[in-house]
Amino acid sequence: MNGLLQHTESEIERLTAELLQQQQPDGSWRFCFDNGTTIDAFFIILLRSLENDKYEPLLRRLHDRIVRRQRQDGGWSLYEDEEAGNLSSSVDAYYALLYSGYSSHDDGHMRLGRRFITAGGGLGGVTSVLSKTILAATGQRPWPKSINLIPPPLVLFPPSFPVSLYDFSSYARIHLVPMLVMAERKLALRTETTPDLSHLLAHNAPAMNDADAQAHDIAANMQAGLSRLIGRPALIRETAIKRAEQFMLDRIEVDGTLYSYASCTILMIFALLALGYESDHPVIAKAVAGMAAMRCELHGDTSTIQNSPSAIWDTALLSHALQEARLPPDHEAIVRSSGFLLRLQHRTRGDWSVRNPNAEPGGWGFSESNTIHPDVDDTTAALRAIHSSCDSSARNREAWNRGLAWVLSMQNKDGGWGAFEKNNDKQLLTLLPIDGAKAAAIDPSIPDLTGRTLEYLGRYAGLDIRHSFIRRGAEWLIRHQEKDGSWYGRWGICYIYGTWAALTGMRAAGVPAGHDSIARGTEWLLRIQNEDGGWGESCSSDARRRYVPLGGSTPSQTAWALEALMACREQPTQAIHRGVARLIALLREHDWKTIYPTGAGLPGHFYAHYESYAVIWPLLALCRYRNLAML
Repeated sequence: MNGLLQHTESEIERLTAELLQQQQPDGSWRFCFDNGTTIDAFFIILLRSLENDKYEPLLRRLHDRIVRRQRQDGGWSLYEDEEAGNLSSSVDAYYALLYSGYSSHDDGHMRLGRRFITAGGGLGGVTSVLSKTILAATGQRPWPKSINLIPPPLVLFPPSFPVSLYDFSSYARIHLVPMLVMAERKLALRTETTPDLSHLLAHNAPAMNDADAQAHDIAANMQAGLSRLIGRPALIRETAIKRAEQFMLDRIEVDGTLYSYASCTILMIFALLALGYESDHPVIAKAVAGMAAMRCELHGDTSTIQNSPSAIWDTALLSHALQEARLPPDHEAIVRSSGFLLRLQHRTRGDWSVRNPNAEPGGWGFSESNTIHPDVDDTTAALRAIHSSCDSSARNREAWNRGLAWVLSMQNKDGGWGAFEKNNDKQLLTLLPIDGAKAAAIDPSIPDLTGRTLEYLGRYAGLDIRHSFIRRGAEWLIRHQEKDGSWYGRWGICYIYGTWAALTGMRAAGVPAGHDSIARGTEWLLRIQNEDGGWGESCSSDARRRYVPLGGSTPSQTAWALEALMACREQPTQAIHRGVARLIALLREHDWKTIYPTGAGLPGHFYAHYESYAVIWPLLALCRYRNLAML
C-alpha cells in the first residue's frame, strides 16, 4: 500500500497549497453555502413586493439561476435524486420567475412549470410552512389555520406557563414570531405587478386551510396560558403584537438581518409591513442590504442568496484540518485564522441564557454577523482550531476556557447535547400541524451533536468516560443507536453523518473499540460501502427516517465513513484502503455526486451543499489515514 500512501501524501500537499491560496486577508475562508433556489425565490418576491429596484442586477442573476435549476419535467427539486421533484420549491420558483418580470406566462419553461405544479396538486399541495406564509402574505392563499392556531399572546407567556415561546427551538421561534404578526394583521400585500396565481389551483386538490385534530392538546395548553393573562382580550392581543415587534427589533444583527438568517429576515420585513412600516423604512432597507450582502457568485453569471454565510464554520474546520495536515500553530495562516475566530467569539447573552442562566457567554455562531445566537457545533469547531496555540497565547487560553465552560454548561439533563439551547425538548410541540414541526419545533439532544461534542472533549480537552458527565453522554448515544447499528444525524445527511459523529465521539471519550455498540456501528458502515469503495446516502433518508443509498459516492460522506472506521481500528483494513483510494479519485471528479447536498436543515424542505465540504472532510480523512498507516 506504499503507492496509496504516496498518493495520500500528494493529495494532502495539494489540498493544503490550494487552501493557503484561498485564505482571505482577514484570516477567513469563504465558501458558498448553497441552499438551493428557495431563498433566491423568496428574495425576488420580497424585492418586487417592496417595489425595490435597487438590486435589479442581482435579481436578474437570481432569476437566471432559478431557470437553470429547472428539471426537464418542469419542476424543481431539492436534491438530484428527488425523483418526483418538490412541489413547494416548484411553486416558489415559478412565483418568483413570474413576479420578476423576466419570465412570462407564455415562456416554454413557465408552461412546463405550470404543468408540473398543477399535476402535483397546485397551490393546495404546498406543504412548506415558509412557502405557505409567503403565499398568504402576498395575497395568494388564505392564512393557514396551523398558524392561526397559535395565539399572538404566546409571546407574553413567561417560561413557567404550560407552553411558552421559549419552549420552541430558537430557529422555530425566530420564524414563528413574524408569522404570528402577519397572520394577526391578515397581511395580503399586493402591488400592481403582483401575479395572480389562481391558475395554479388544481381540481380536487387538498384544502388549503385545514388543521390537524392532533393539535388540540397544544391548543388547550395555550388556552390555559391565555386564561391566566389579565385584561381585555383585544388589549392583550395588541400588547402581544407590540411585544412581538420589539422581540424582532431586539434581535437584529449589525448587518440588519434577523438572527443572521435570510429566511426569518424576509418574514420580519413582511411582518413590519403588516405593522405599517413604509417599504423604504431604514430598518427594512438595512435588512434588505444585509441579505443582498449574503450573495454568493456562481458559475455562469448567476448568483444565490445564502441563508446564512458559513464563514465561521468553514474557517474553524479548515484551520483545524490544516493543523492536522501538520501546519504548525505559528504558521501565518493558522495565526490569522485564529485571530479571525477570536474576534468573533460571543461575549453577549442571547436567548440560550433563558434556559441556561448561570453560564457566561463564550460560544461561536455560524456566520460572521452572528453575535447572539451561538451553537454547540460551531463552538467546538472553533475550539479545535485554537487548541494548539493555547499554551503559547494567554488570549487563546482565555477564549478556550470560556468556550469550554459554555459547551459543558449546554449539556442536557438526559446527558446529550442539542444545537442551540439547553433542555429544549417539550415533545408536545412536535404535534403542531405544521410541516416540519417534528424536526424543528424543539432542539433536543441529538446523536450528531452529542458525538461531535464528545469527540472534542475527548481529543482536545482530555476528558473521558471516567468523568460522569462524559459517561452520561456516551450512554445517551448507546441508548439512541438505531436497530441496524447506525445513528441518525440531524444536521448532515444523515445516517452516515450521525454514525460518524457517534463512533468518533465515543472512541475519543474512551469507549473501547470492542464495545457492542461500536462493533454494530462499524458493521453497518461496512455493509453499506459501495462497490467503488466509497459511501453515498440520499437526502431522502432525512425525511423517511431510514437509510436510503444514493447510488454513488460523495466526497464528504466517504470521508465521514472512513474517519469513523479508522477511529475504531488500530491499522487500516482492506475496506479502508479501498475507501481512501476512492476518496482520492473523487477529489478529481466533477459531477452531480460531488456537489450533492450533504448538509441538512429541515427534513423534506431544506438541504445545503457546502462548497467547503469537498475539501474539509477529505483532508481530515486523508490525514487520519496517513497517521494510521504510518503507525
